[in-house]
Formats: sequence, structure tokens, C-alpha cells
Amino acid sequence: MDQSSIPGLGKGRLEALTDGIFATVMTVLVLSLSVPVITSGVTGPKLSSEVVGDIAALWPDILGYVLSFLLLAVLWISHHSVFHYVTRVDRPLLWLNTFFLLTIGFLPFSTALIGRYPEVQVPVIIYGANIIATSFCMLGILSYSTRNGLLIVPEHDKRVMQRIRARWRTGPWIYLAAIILSFLDPLISFAVYVGALIFLVIQSSFGFRHRHKTGDNF
Repeated sequence: MDQSSIPGLGKGRLEALTDGIFATVMTVLVLSLSVPVITSGVTGPKLSSEVVGDIAALWPDILGYVLSFLLLAVLWISHHSVFHYVTRVDRPLLWLNTFFLLTIGFLPFSTALIGRYPEVQVPVIIYGANIIATSFCMLGILSYSTRNGLLIVPEHDKRVMQRIRARWRTGPWIYLAAIILSFLDPLISFAVYVGALIFLVIQSSFGFRHRHKTGDNF
């Protein structure tokens, strides 16, 4: 047995931890949305109008929630696709996955920050840096597991890994460009984040669909 392997820690336990953290983070994201509280004492149509106005004012928070939730969905699908082919887990891979989860766990904070202050540069930079760090961690997992023989992909499925690598190699450059654009106008960066996430979801859902012989879709 490889000396770096961890006795008793199979791939299933790592995947269970990852799934649990993803589920928790995706749930916690919604806590950044605050229900409007009307204190003016109005009733009837005026109250409805004020509620609608307060909800409309939450658009950056709601948009940030939707974007981050969809980003987490794409990340979870990519992680599932990669670990479908991982044959065993060793200490370095465990720590790489731990750092990956660290960046995932930070996402509710960076999402709440950019949702509250979409026109301010610092929150925009923090959000972009969060996603860049997550992308690098995913690439680290892919690179390490491939180089060390932990990731064994059948010949007919190698395009799946090529597509996942391409996805997470391209992403950091887009978010870096968005961070640079924040020096001109943070709202431009916010728009780039929106466009990048829309493209990423479409790419993951339709462009790179792959039917595995076992029936799994990645």
C-alpha cells in the first residue's frame, strides 16, 4: 500500500464530507437575503407598494444568491465527475480537497458582501478572488490526481476531463479580467461575473453533456 494512503479513509468518506459541505453552503447562501420590514404603519395598496419597492431594492442580493448557487452547482457537478474516476485517496489529495472546501465555505460571505455593496470595489475583488481560488483548487485536485495515478480515466471518457480542465483553466482569467475592470467601475465587474456564470452554466448543462456508459451524465 502507498505510504501516503490513509488507512480506513476511502473515496466515499471524502465525497460524503464534500457533499455535506456543499449542501450546507448552498443552504446558508439564502441567509444573506433579508425579508423587508415595513415600519411606516401604512396598510392596503400602499403597504403592497412599499413591500414591492423594498424587494426590488434587494436585487443585488438576490442576483448574487442565484449566481453563487448556480456556481456551486457547477462546481459540485465537476467535483462529482472528477471523483467518479478517482480510484483511491491519499494525504495530499485529502488536503487539496480540504482547501477546495475552504474556498467553498467562504462563498456565502463573499456573496453577501458583493450583494450588499455591488458598486464598491473591495467586495467585487473579494468575490472574484474567491472564485479564482476555488478554480485553482479544482485544477490542483485534477493535476495532482492525474500525475500520481489516482485518476484513471477510460480512453472513451478522456474528453470529459479535458473539458473540465478547460473550464477551470479559462475561468480564473475571466475573473481576473473582471477584477481589473473594477478599477474602472465595479458594476462592470459585476456584469462580467453575471455573464461568466451564465456561460458556465450553459456550458456545463448543454455544451459539454456526456453520456457515460453507466448512464451518468456529466
